[in-house]
Amino acid sequence: MADNNSNTPAPASTTAVQKVSPKVDALKGILNAESVQEQFKNALGKNSGTFVASVIDLYNSDSKLQLCEPKAVVMEALKAAVLHLPINKALGYAYIIPFNNSYTEKDQFGKDILDDHGKKKWYQKMEPTFQLGYKGYIQLAMRTGQYRTLNADVVYEGEVRKVRKLTGEIAFDGEKKSDKVIGYFCYFELLNGFSKTLYVTVEQMAKHAKRYSKGLKKETTVEQLMALAAMPVSDDSKTVGWLGNFHAMGVKTVVRNLLSKYGYLSVEMQTAISDDLKSEEWADATELKDETKQLTMSSEGAVKIGEAANSQEPAASTIPDPGY
Repeated sequence: MADNNSNTPAPASTTAVQKVSPKVDALKGILNAESVQEQFKNALGKNSGTFVASVIDLYNSDSKLQLCEPKAVVMEALKAAVLHLPINKALGYAYIIPFNNSYTEKDQFGKDILDDHGKKKWYQKMEPTFQLGYKGYIQLAMRTGQYRTLNADVVYEGEVRKVRKLTGEIAFDGEKKSDKVIGYFCYFELLNGFSKTLYVTVEQMAKHAKRYSKGLKKETTVEQLMALAAMPVSDDSKTVGWLGNFHAMGVKTVVRNLLSKYGYLSVEMQTAISDDLKSEEWADATELKDETKQLTMSSEGAVKIGEAANSQEPAASTIPDPGY
C-alpha cells in the first residue's frame, strides 16, 4: 500500500515557466493599440508587422532598455520606422539605446531646487534614444538615387600621399605602413559629376568629440580620446559611443558632416540629420577607466549596445556646426 505521507519530493515540472516583465506586456499593449498600429502601417506598409515584432524582441531581450518607459521606446522605434531602417543591433543601421540622463529637481514654479549647500539637486532617469549608425546615413543617401559613389572608412598610417587645400582633393594612394589609424575619410560623387572628400585626423576628431559630446566627463582630455584610436578596428563591434567605439563614431561623423554640408539631401535625410543632432548621440555609453594615469580600455570598460549609460552632469546643450 502506498504511503500518502511520504517525504519524497514531487518530480519537477518539465515545462519551465518563463517570467515576462510587466513592462514587456505594457509595450505589447501599446503596440497593439489601433492608433499605434496605424502609425507603423503608414510608415512601413505590409512590413509593419515584422518591424513591430523586432521592437518587441529588442525590448524583451534587453533588461536595461526595460528600465525605460514602454511608450518612450515605441516613440523612438517610430523614428526608425519612418526612415525604413532596421533596429537590429547586428546590422548597424540604427539603434535604440538606453541612457541614464540627469535632470535637476524643479519646484512648482519651474525653478531649480537647491540642497542645504546651495547646490542643485539632480536625479537620473533611464530614457531610450534613437541613434543612426553610419550605415544608416549611407543607406539614406543611396536611396536618393543621386549618388554614383559613396564611401567612408578609417585611414591608416602611410595612406595619405597628398592634400590639396585649394581644391580639397586628397590622394589616399600611399602605401599602408602599419595598422595605426591616423584619421577618417568620406568621399562621394553625384551623378552630375560633382564630388567632394572630407578627411579628418585623429586629433581633429578627438577635439570634435571633446567639444560637442555631452556625455564625456569634463576631465576627459583630448589625449585620452586620441589614445582610443589605437584600439583595433572592428566592423562587428557591439559597443557604441566615443569611448566605446571611437572608430565607428569617427566614420559616422565624417559621413554626416560631409553629406550635410555638400551632399544631395532629400527631405528624409534632412529630417534624419536634424533628429540625430538633437538626440543623445553626443552622449556617451561608457566611462573612462583610468587606473594607472593612462587610458586603459578593457572588455569591461566598453558598454555594449543596449546597456545603460553612466551620464554625468550635462553640459550646455549645443548643436554643432556640421562642417569643419
